[in-house]
Amino acid sequence: MGVPKNLHKALEPFLIIFGSLSVSMVLFGGFVAVAGASPIEVYQTMYRAAFGTSFSWQNTLIRSAPLMLTALCTALPGYLGLIVIGGEGAVVIGGLAAAIAALTMPTAPPMVILVTMALVGMVAGGIWLAIGGALRHYRAVNETISSLLLNYIAIAVLNHLVTGTFRDPESLNHPSTYHIGEANMIGLIPGTDLHWGLAFGVVACVLTWFLMHHTVFGFASQIAGGNVRAAQIAGLPVGQLILIVCFVAGAAGGLAGMVEVAAIHGRANDTLNANYGYAGILVAFVARNNPLAIMPVAVLLGGIRASSGLLQRVHELPDATVLVMQGIIFLVILFSETLYGRFSTLQKQGVS
Repeated sequence: MGVPKNLHKALEPFLIIFGSLSVSMVLFGGFVAVAGASPIEVYQTMYRAAFGTSFSWQNTLIRSAPLMLTALCTALPGYLGLIVIGGEGAVVIGGLAAAIAALTMPTAPPMVILVTMALVGMVAGGIWLAIGGALRHYRAVNETISSLLLNYIAIAVLNHLVTGTFRDPESLNHPSTYHIGEANMIGLIPGTDLHWGLAFGVVACVLTWFLMHHTVFGFASQIAGGNVRAAQIAGLPVGQLILIVCFVAGAAGGLAGMVEVAAIHGRANDTLNANYGYAGILVAFVARNNPLAIMPVAVLLGGIRASSGLLQRVHELPDATVLVMQGIIFLVILFSETLYGRFSTLQKQGVS
């Protein structure tokens, strides 16, 4: 007896993703075994470090907050059929712009400064990704390559400004901008050790899900992503859609950069280049560009990243071990893309 068609369509992504993660765990277990550690003990340590205690949970959620925002940098353009990997640049430029904005208005009330930082960071990050979208539509430049190269330009701009114009002379071995001031830092969610960046990430995912799935704009974007030629024939402003979606995606990354400055570091420096943008690509791919699915996937990957220090101390594994795991998951997820639709074919043949 065959599986109902609608149920089959709903289950296929979950089964493929679950299978991909399972295969990734097996492959990573083999890597760990070769490195001289017990895979089972390593996974137990990772679970304890990520979700074993309330402190672990809070550490995981703090790390997942920027991942939710940077994942949107890749997920939203994905609705248009674009593969944008410029989240790292949006984070860097957004955080830098937010810090500079705060430093240019030192006497303003803290709330005004924070709101200004958020707006400036979002606009800066939005414009940064919109550049890649504009190059794609108006000059047929591959958006994957252009957004990747824009990451390096953003990092170069950050290094130039924090070691020159905006450098704090007291930041001797770690060039940084001046501190934005303790009064201008984002506080913690009451009753927790979590900053408000987590709430920003959750709200951003919910709002963008509603935008892409329950508005005319989102429907038009999906039509353009499915068939650009048909969208143009229907009169849809494809270029405008690309620019707006890329801007909104970049704004999410810029907000992540602002949060890193206002909630954690208090200043802009090379810690903004913490690979959250690149990790967000993996989150978006695993979540299949669904903003709601991004939230649990970001928590999972945040837990993996949170376990790196404990793996190093307990099992004497390199700190970059979790990056190996991320890479394995990414490769297996990419391979799993070839499986979508295969099971539907088998079902039509009466095999499933």
